[in-house]
Amino acid sequence: MRTELAFSTGDLAHTRFAVSPMWEVVTSFRVLAGPSVPEPHRPWAEQVLPRLRAAGLDRGRLARLVPATGYLADFLTPTPATPFPTLEAELAAIRATSAEQARRDLAVLAAERTRRGPGHPAVKRDPGDPAAGRPRRGSGGPAVVPSRRDPAEDLDRVTAEIETYWELALAPYWARVRATLEADVFHRARQVAEYGAAHLLNDLHASVSWGDDTLRLVRRHCTVTREHAGPGLVLLPSVFSWPHVLTRVAASEPLQVAYPARGFGTVWERRVGADADAMAAVLGRSRALLLAELESPASTTQLARRSGLSAAGVSQHLTVLRDAGLVTAHRAGRSVLYARTAVADSLLAAAPA
Repeated sequence: MRTELAFSTGDLAHTRFAVSPMWEVVTSFRVLAGPSVPEPHRPWAEQVLPRLRAAGLDRGRLARLVPATGYLADFLTPTPATPFPTLEAELAAIRATSAEQARRDLAVLAAERTRRGPGHPAVKRDPGDPAAGRPRRGSGGPAVVPSRRDPAEDLDRVTAEIETYWELALAPYWARVRATLEADVFHRARQVAEYGAAHLLNDLHASVSWGDDTLRLVRRHCTVTREHAGPGLVLLPSVFSWPHVLTRVAASEPLQVAYPARGFGTVWERRVGADADAMAAVLGRSRALLLAELESPASTTQLARRSGLSAAGVSQHLTVLRDAGLVTAHRAGRSVLYARTAVADSLLAAAPA
């Protein structure tokens, strides 16, 4: 399907970028729910899928609102109010969704499920091989129907699930993800400065093109018209949307276009290791060792086992590293996962190898 959206100079003047945590929530959840996990994201999926299954998020409300393909509930991706909204701000916008919109989105999801029929039940992932992403088709799954309860109560439960998903699947990795998204925005801004907005739009994705005052989107799941979309355009780089471009349309609101960020395929690649002696001279040998071990998020117990340090010693060092802004802590069920920050990644990358 091909969509052509007429653009005025006013629309072009109101085109902007945003880095949205909620777009990364829905696109990453869709990666995990799909028939296979794309190769670039398998190291991440291998780590997070067991946590999600243990928390029951593979069969909760979020799983019903974000199917593997097709339409996903529009209220999950509110229009970003700022270039870098926080997750808390976006969750507040979701909780403020009108009852009318919530019921309308759920009705669309229910209609799609009915149209697809029993041949498209919920996907149940094979626990034996989470990294390869080989799913098993279940014989059913919870239907998506408009709730008869107070929509505000449903939205509170949905946002609570999103917060859990964020802590388990994205928060420990957010420094890397956000760095990639911000780098893409800065690159695109430079494109506009050097070559103009037309060059930018023609370079976003193979399915997006610009010409004759018209934005063209091909292979769209649904038609986008000027009557459906409000003025302007919000462009959202995404680590997890590849190979697709996703759109969100709402009357009186700008069209949102989520596209694959440059460098998304390198987010999970192992960083070049720094020289241990050089890092130890600054941080101390034990703290340098722990930072090196945090190539992927880990708990105190895991770090103690890998490093040979005592659990108490690891905890003390992590406290110092956290106070220095080099690691962050995120609760994952009954344990706490520690992750390197972007500052720590830069420090390790800059050290002599």
